[in-house]
Amino acid sequence: MQESIQKFGRALSGMVMPNIGAFIAWGIITALFIPTGWYPNEKLASLVDPMVTYLLPLLIGYTGGRAVAGARGGVLGAIATSGVIVGAGIPMFIGAMIMGPLGGYIIKKFDESIDGKIPSGFEMLINNFSAGIIGAILALLAYIAIGPIVLLLNNFLRAGVETIVTAGILPIASIFIEPAKILFLNNAINHGVLGPIGIQEAQTTGKSIFFLLESNPGPGLGILLAYWMFAKGTAKDSAPGATIIHFLGGIHEIYFPYVLMNPLLVLAVIAGGMSGVAVFSLLGAGLVATPSPGSIFALLAMTPKGLHLAVLAGILTSTIVSFLVASVFVKRAAGRMDDSQLSKAQETMRDLKRTPNTSVSKTTIAGNDLKKIIYACDAGMGSSAMGASTLRNKFKKAGFNVSVTNCAIEAIPADAQVVVTHEKLAERAVKASPQAEHIFVKDFLQNNVFEILSERLANVKTAPILETETPKNQPDSSSMLKKENIKLNCPSTDKETAIREAGKLLFKSGYVEEDYIEAMIARENDITTYIGKGIAIPHGVSSAKEKIKKSGIVVLQYPDGVQFGDDTAYLVIGIAGLGNEHLNILANIATAIESDEDGGEDIVAKLRKTDKIEDIYHIFTM
Repeated sequence: MQESIQKFGRALSGMVMPNIGAFIAWGIITALFIPTGWYPNEKLASLVDPMVTYLLPLLIGYTGGRAVAGARGGVLGAIATSGVIVGAGIPMFIGAMIMGPLGGYIIKKFDESIDGKIPSGFEMLINNFSAGIIGAILALLAYIAIGPIVLLLNNFLRAGVETIVTAGILPIASIFIEPAKILFLNNAINHGVLGPIGIQEAQTTGKSIFFLLESNPGPGLGILLAYWMFAKGTAKDSAPGATIIHFLGGIHEIYFPYVLMNPLLVLAVIAGGMSGVAVFSLLGAGLVATPSPGSIFALLAMTPKGLHLAVLAGILTSTIVSFLVASVFVKRAAGRMDDSQLSKAQETMRDLKRTPNTSVSKTTIAGNDLKKIIYACDAGMGSSAMGASTLRNKFKKAGFNVSVTNCAIEAIPADAQVVVTHEKLAERAVKASPQAEHIFVKDFLQNNVFEILSERLANVKTAPILETETPKNQPDSSSMLKKENIKLNCPSTDKETAIREAGKLLFKSGYVEEDYIEAMIARENDITTYIGKGIAIPHGVSSAKEKIKKSGIVVLQYPDGVQFGDDTAYLVIGIAGLGNEHLNILANIATAIESDEDGGEDIVAKLRKTDKIEDIYHIFTM
């Protein structure tokens, strides 16, 4: 049940989140130019209604359709959404969330039904006319039937919400909202439910309290301050950095593990949320649009003229209440805290938010035929190298004679039997190696590829292990990792800044040209370089290899962590690799982690906290 709700929530938020920039643009124009705005301007304010009535729902519909059936699905989703827009007199966000995916689903099923049946030369004709005919039918259906139904549902929900507000019981909503946030329904609640209601209210009154119900950073801030003041060990040490990321950066997910460590703290966030909403209601606070991310800066930017004190008062109240309640539970649990609790809570958080971290294609290679496995990533430079080294070490321990190597996706050999790659690279990997079995993972280090493959190999006779996969006759590691390129106790920051710092070190040390730094950012924007177990290895896209002068590695230690999406990296390892020269160091890291009895957790914890450059240098170059 919980997984189904989370999938539904991810689907809702997945249609809105990619378009947050458009929502913010609408919010800024609304805050500035409506009659109650900062700079009232009737001509410029005329942008407000068309944007909220047409632009935003069409973007949602397109995004929903595209998620189901690519660009073709996006077009059908937008066409279908136009029907509910025209058929209603209110912003049709709910209608867009229905018609967008529906349009994508129908065109996807149609395309599957005619796959391989189109006469040669008629592909474009049939594709274009099928999209047009189906789109026209969906738009008419939406206008005649779906739109009125959604409008009726919307009016019913709005009436219920108005009743709650009029009765003064809106703070009770925090009993549901705050725990749901911890279960990672925050985006679904904010963008899928509260956002559409808030936009309708803001369209008529210039503000809405509903934009504040989920985005209020106060409850989470109170939790982190309580840990900062009264906890022990890693939880206490990491709380200051988490506080900055949460309150200033707006990444609220960072406080969720601290609640999961001590589930009674859900009472603290509920109390904080309720008190904050009560103050917002009492003082008439509201925002003009959804603040995303939920940073204090974003909230203040979306606050209409004259209401900043009311918004700040609600945030301050919820922070104080949450802190006071949380302090009781944190103090009581402080004596029992150890460093493993936060790590376990973070793992629980990942389990709550993610689907299983490994999926397998339909093609399956039998154990007695399995001889060659390829780990592939975009550049073949870092992530795949460590993943391959980890898997190779596991096979060696188990006595299985299987070749495990790594390469860039475009260089996958024709005789590869199993290809392991990141799920976001799935389409490219299958296209590059259609004959192979494909295994898609979320993390190159934290996955169950070995468990999947070892089951097939369990009954296969073992043989002497191949040693040819590990790079031989490589340059001395000291030429690629210098002690002056190991930086300890770096202050917590955002991932782009951390990547740029690593890139600057590579550039200053003569390993790369300065343009390589932007290639590292581009690589991260394409697919995360977080590989698991608190480690990120940023490097450039494959096309930037010409910017590398010689192989080199730099290491930045962030004791309080850097957020890489949903994960926290404590070691950021910048990589510039020519050929395979840098793989020895990556293999050393993977081997050290894999040889640790606790699956690398102790090694990472040691490297995260150490104040001795020698500790890191020894592990990386041993």
